Amino acid sequence: MAEAVFRAHVAEAGLDGLVSVDSAGTGGWHEGDGADPRTVAVLESAGYRQDHAARQFRASWFAALDLVIALDAGHLRDLRRLAPTPEDAAKVRLLRSYDPEAVSGDTDVPDPYYGGLDGFEECLELVEAASPGLLEAVRLAATAVKEPQS
Repeated sequence: MAEAVFRAHVAEAGLDGLVSVDSAGTGGWHEGDGADPRTVAVLESAGYRQDHAARQFRASWFAALDLVIALDAGHLRDLRRLAPTPEDAAKVRLLRSYDPEAVSGDTDVPDPYYGGLDGFEECLELVEAASPGLLEAVRLAATAVKEPQS
């Protein structure tokens, strides 16, 4: 869900040529599966397109990534433990840390998998609330890379 929402924000900002958006899980339980039908329904009703196949995050990917976004504190810990270097661990951030309305200590996007459709709708609201702040951070980083250093 976060991938589809953020990819749409990146495209709308005209940054899709500079910014690559992708997603993977910390476990391989659903590897190869498409998105949960409830995720698809919520995204489509909100006007987002998605084409997703689950896969597991690999430590080797850190070298090619500038930023890794986790949706909850457990995934943040798992990804930082997986990081080969302290610099790679510092690339991992919580999505809701980019939401100015998020309250400290309540920065997880809850996993809606074991609940009803309303959990997926809440997940979408939280992802959408954090996306503008994340986009601004990515825009600043992408512009800094694009501009020549003096």
